[in-house]
Amino acid sequence: MIELRPAIIRRRPPGETVLSSALLLWGLVFGCIGLGFFVYGRKQRRVVPLFCGLALMIFPYFVSNSVLVVAIGVALIAIPYFWRL
Repeated sequence: MIELRPAIIRRRPPGETVLSSALLLWGLVFGCIGLGFFVYGRKQRRVVPLFCGLALMIFPYFVSNSVLVVAIGVALIAIPYFWRL
């Protein structure tokens, strides 16, 4: 007779992050938009789109929650629209 064992649950260490396909997709989307902002800000010599573009390209590396990635990304996209320098 086959003996059924319960599945072993492996707990993650506190520093380990889980990389999901949603995080990869949102990181790619916001990275591409950030590249556009960066190129626009550099060519037009505008500071706000330049730094928002840099932030959009970099921040997905440090955030491990999909909802938070979308919220921060939308906020960074909206900043140059409302704050013009």
